[in-house]
This record gives sequence, C-alpha cells and structure tokens, in this order.
Amino acid sequence: ASNIFTAAIESTPRGRVGLEGQLRRALERSELVLHYQPRVDLRTGEITGMEALLRWLHPEAGMIPPLEFIPLAEDAGLIVPIGEWVLRTACAQTRAWQAAGLPRLRVACNLSARQVHRKDFVPTIRRVLEETGLDPGCLELELTETMIMRHTDAVQAALLELHGMRVTISVDDFGTGYSSLGYLKRFPLDILKIDRSF
Repeated sequence: ASNIFTAAIESTPRGRVGLEGQLRRALERSELVLHYQPRVDLRTGEITGMEALLRWLHPEAGMIPPLEFIPLAEDAGLIVPIGEWVLRTACAQTRAWQAAGLPRLRVACNLSARQVHRKDFVPTIRRVLEETGLDPGCLELELTETMIMRHTDAVQAALLELHGMRVTISVDDFGTGYSSLGYLKRFPLDILKIDRSF
C-alpha cells in the first residue's frame, strides 16, 4: 500500500519536497496514529506494559511504517514536533486507560537523537507528564545504543534527572553499536533490549 509513497521519495527532489509538505500537514490533519504493542509476562500471561508505535495513515498510500517516513521527518526538521506529539498522545492515552479502570501499565516511547540533545528535553517531558496527569513511573523512554554512545555530559545529566523523577530509561538495539556493558554503567538504565542480530 505504501508503494506510492516509496516511489515518490525515490524520484525527484520536487517529489521529496512535496512529501515533506504532506508530512507537515499529516501532523496538522491527525493522519499520524499510534498503535500500542503489548508487553506480556511469559510466566503469567499478563500484559505488563506497551510500546507506542508510530504510523502514518496516508490518504492515498494507506498505512506507512515509520522506517519509510522517519528519515524524511529527520531531514525536514519535523522529528521534534512529531516526537512530542507521540509522547503527549501516548501519555494521555495511558492515563485515560488508567482512569477507565485498566491496570497501571507503563508505556514506552522511542526518542530521536534530536529530541534528546535539545536543551528543553527534560522540561518537555516534565510538562507533558504534568499536562496529561500521567505518573512518571508509568513512562518509559527508549533510546538506541548509538544515541548513548554519542552522549554528551548534558545528555547524561538529563537522563539522571529523568531517572530521579522515576521515568524508566531503556536502551534498544544493544549489540549493534559496539559499546560495552561497562560503558553503559555510566548511565541510569533500567532496561537493556538485546538486538536480535547480537
């Protein structure tokens, strides 16, 4: 279904610029959607949390997976507002489910490097949690190993501050960036997700 989208990206610069405009409008027109993938405890069969997965419901191409449009969002400078939309939407939905009587589940949101390296990174997380009413202990922020390896002191300080707020910090794709477990000890990590190729 997303062949139209892929073909347009790979064609002319004009086509790419047009798609950037479509992606910009997608955020305004509520074409971006979140799917929630449950995490299940294999011993008990209980759902223990979920991961918020971003999709673009394109009016012509249908459901477009993130691998096809996130690089475009990065290049167009849209990844920060899209990332904040994902965070806010996931937190609000999780809080709404809790208010409806569902168990106290934790929601995981993927972060982009641009989000993590912004000066307002922690204030943005704090503001979203306050505005949605979600307990910080119900939020998990997921970074990649590569993002951790390219850390700055500011990023390390930000992660420590979030950890102090009881936000869960996880690293995905471990084993692809050639860092050591000893190196990762510098960071306040709660969860380490081993890459399947490792």
